[in-house]
Amino acid sequence: MKALVFNTFGGPEVLEYVEIADPVIGPDEILVRMKAIGLNFADIYRRKGNYHLTGNAPFILGYEGAGVVEKTGANVQGISVGDPVAFADVQYANAEQVAAPMEKIIPLPENVSFEEAASVLLQGLTAHYLAKDSYAVNENDIILVHAAAGGVGQLLVQIAKVLGGRVIGLTSSTEKASVAKKAGANQVFLYSDDWKRKILEETNGKGVDVVYDSVGSTLEDSFAVTRIGGTVVFYGMAGGDPVPVDPRMLMDTSKTLTGGDLWNVLTSREERAVRSAELFRWIEEGKVTVSEPTVFALRDGREAHRFLESRKSTGKILLRP
Repeated sequence: MKALVFNTFGGPEVLEYVEIADPVIGPDEILVRMKAIGLNFADIYRRKGNYHLTGNAPFILGYEGAGVVEKTGANVQGISVGDPVAFADVQYANAEQVAAPMEKIIPLPENVSFEEAASVLLQGLTAHYLAKDSYAVNENDIILVHAAAGGVGQLLVQIAKVLGGRVIGLTSSTEKASVAKKAGANQVFLYSDDWKRKILEETNGKGVDVVYDSVGSTLEDSFAVTRIGGTVVFYGMAGGDPVPVDPRMLMDTSKTLTGGDLWNVLTSREERAVRSAELFRWIEEGKVTVSEPTVFALRDGREAHRFLESRKSTGKILLRP
């Protein structure tokens, strides 16, 4: 089969589209022929070597995707060859075929396409736990979402609104601001604005209840616009590493810093089923919409990585085998 691999850490140029051996499934695994593969910033971090990555070279990136069941292991029940399925946390997804543990497979409803599933599962489940677990959004909470036009950002804006929050978005351009407003943000400010002052003015000097920070380098500024007793949720480093946080500041302001990682949440088949079912239900009810993805052929993975790193994208990027 063909796969997108790399042997050394570095920029997009280290990626190669090559022929490798087909995966061999175990008795509790399912062989999935991939139809759509999600590209995420975690793939960028792993390619650079600054995010956890298992196995040995040649490495295969990718944790998210959707496709058709090609073969099932001897112990697999309830899933048949030909079924449409998806997953959010199965390794080596940047390939034509993937061996997936049965417990991590999510059957697709009839009205959810491969592209929608690969666009929404990882980012949607991330937004789901951020808004319900890392900080439980309540009615009338004021929420600040960094990178509000990005894949997770748009979904987080929508889910926070479903849960009754009032959302302020931050983006890097007027074009992205329009995307964030379309997703449902009540207000959007640009990073080039004096956004800290504007947010404090908007909240009568108190600050927001929670900031969802996926940029990293903005962490100090996020605390500056958080109310006394508020929370900053740190879950990404798209703009660079954050500065160290002084715990004395947390004590003096009664503020909370928490992090989030999807792998610590999707710990059982039941968790995947319950969370994905709620996400799919919101999509079916029209409360959460998935923006049209940008699609690259898997063989053009270098270009897809460059596009994601350029921060010009306003939604999901998919790879198609």
